[in-house]
Amino acid sequence: MKTRENLRNIAIIAHVDHGKTTLVDQMLHQSGVFRDNEQVAERVMDSNDLEKERGITILSKNTAVMYNGTKINIVDTPGHADFGGEVERILMMVDGVLLLVDAFEGCMPQTRFVLKKALGLGKRPVVVINKIDRDGARPDEVIDELLDLFIELGADEDQLDFPVVYASGRDGYASTDPTVREGTMQPLFEAILQHVPAPHGDMDGPLQILFSNIDYDDYVGRIGVGRVERGSVKNGQFVTLCRADGTTVNARIGKLYQFEGLHRVEYETASLGDLVAVTGITDLNIGETACDPACPEALPFVRIDEPTISMVFMVNNSPFAGKEGKYVTSRNLRDRLFKEVETNVSMRVRETDSTDAFEVSGRGELHLSVLIETMRRQGYEFAVSRPQVIYKQDENGQLLEPMELLMIEVPENYVGAVMEKLGSRKAEIVNMGTRDTGISHLEFRIPSRGLMGYRQQFLTDTNGNGIMNSIFDGYEPFKGEIPQRVQGSLVVFETGETSSYGLFNAQDRGALFVGPAVPVYEGMIVGESPKSEDIVVNVCKKKHVTNMRASGSDEALRLTPPTVLSLEQSLEFINDDELVEVTPKNIRLRKRILSKEQRMKEYSKRKG
Repeated sequence: MKTRENLRNIAIIAHVDHGKTTLVDQMLHQSGVFRDNEQVAERVMDSNDLEKERGITILSKNTAVMYNGTKINIVDTPGHADFGGEVERILMMVDGVLLLVDAFEGCMPQTRFVLKKALGLGKRPVVVINKIDRDGARPDEVIDELLDLFIELGADEDQLDFPVVYASGRDGYASTDPTVREGTMQPLFEAILQHVPAPHGDMDGPLQILFSNIDYDDYVGRIGVGRVERGSVKNGQFVTLCRADGTTVNARIGKLYQFEGLHRVEYETASLGDLVAVTGITDLNIGETACDPACPEALPFVRIDEPTISMVFMVNNSPFAGKEGKYVTSRNLRDRLFKEVETNVSMRVRETDSTDAFEVSGRGELHLSVLIETMRRQGYEFAVSRPQVIYKQDENGQLLEPMELLMIEVPENYVGAVMEKLGSRKAEIVNMGTRDTGISHLEFRIPSRGLMGYRQQFLTDTNGNGIMNSIFDGYEPFKGEIPQRVQGSLVVFETGETSSYGLFNAQDRGALFVGPAVPVYEGMIVGESPKSEDIVVNVCKKKHVTNMRASGSDEALRLTPPTVLSLEQSLEFINDDELVEVTPKNIRLRKRILSKEQRMKEYSKRKG
């Protein structure tokens, strides 16, 4: 058994918006990855457009820096619980974790989630209290919260004795003293070298590479990203691939890459502990092991938590179908969804009785909405149903439903409104406290379906002053019926183009989602009705032109600006009998049954 002292493998884990990607930026800059005159974007690790727009990390990514002759492989991981599958498998590639915690917000739901996974796999934590210069920072209290959390999650003695580094990722300094407000990242690099274990194992044994990630390149095809767990590997070497189902297949490594800065660099060899990317192995999947042909031994892979939310993706059959999308058929949709499952390990796709519809299951609404937005930008056109929770049954046949741990930070004067709304959604309060700043911290356990459609209500009730985060927290017996959306929809009467005159008459019936000169079709939803039932409106109605004019009849019509719903808001808004139509250019809401007469017949049938 040998130890590679010149190598460290770490993952950066944290709650969303606690500053992981900004901290990595500073580590890259201060380790000399970039030239002095090189123009580098902020949050350089958030490389795809969707990540840049939303300001969140969605995909795990690898980078590497050199410090005092030691190579430090860094994996930047997502902070949202919905992308927890990315975090779980990446932990298999590293020996330690940087647990990043905001000096003001402290322990949040995702902190608990990723830390539990890391401690369970025996990873050594280094705690970084970030944003130490933030107003209201409370580092001592946050460390006490972390210690309680470590004990609660069953950390061993070595893990409980965690080192603490205080940092400001934005200003690029770190220290072991919480009062320091200047300097460099050197104390953080030193803590990594001192406290994160170096790779240790059989360097001369038969090869084993465990693949934890899949990338894709248009020129070379699938690229497997993994860690050399035993022995060494050469460019062009023949290997045996041990698949997840127990079968084996012979393959040859095309090219071998390692990570340097933001780039993959071709290498001739790699050995124990190295994080590598390999090409040439077709049909490679996450969790599979490449071995020496003389010793094919598969390595166990981390168990990925099951999905909790499902939606139906279906071919778009509206009157506007095929006008805006590049990929519109069921075959296009099927191929794209099954391709997603190959790299997105916490997602499931199941074919339904209909050849035009597929059931897609994921970790949460955000997990699925990111897939929808990605497909939309790639030119796909389709429709999706309302998200539904996935129920289970225990051995006694009792119905179980997924529960969430919900954490809310809100000014004290809004606490009553929040608790009233959550009470009707079957939420149970677990913890409650007030900070010196007048902010109340509330913790609830709530059924996942109780959170559906609540975010918009929460922002309204708190005037946008609240922070809400949740994480899956196991299954519990069914909690009973929860009241759903009570408002109806404003539904279009006929196909055409919206007119100012038609919208002016319709805006008294409810809040509108569209403005003038927008193409619409019968059965499309253009607004929210304050009443419980749907209202059919004629938004295409034009003013009759006559030779006679009455006083004041030509005054300008004053239209209330429409409320334009985002994709997530659209998914929260729709009812069971409604769909979201997604195209590269538009997001529309519609009834499943477009014809008013057919809807009335269906309603009468159900009522009878």
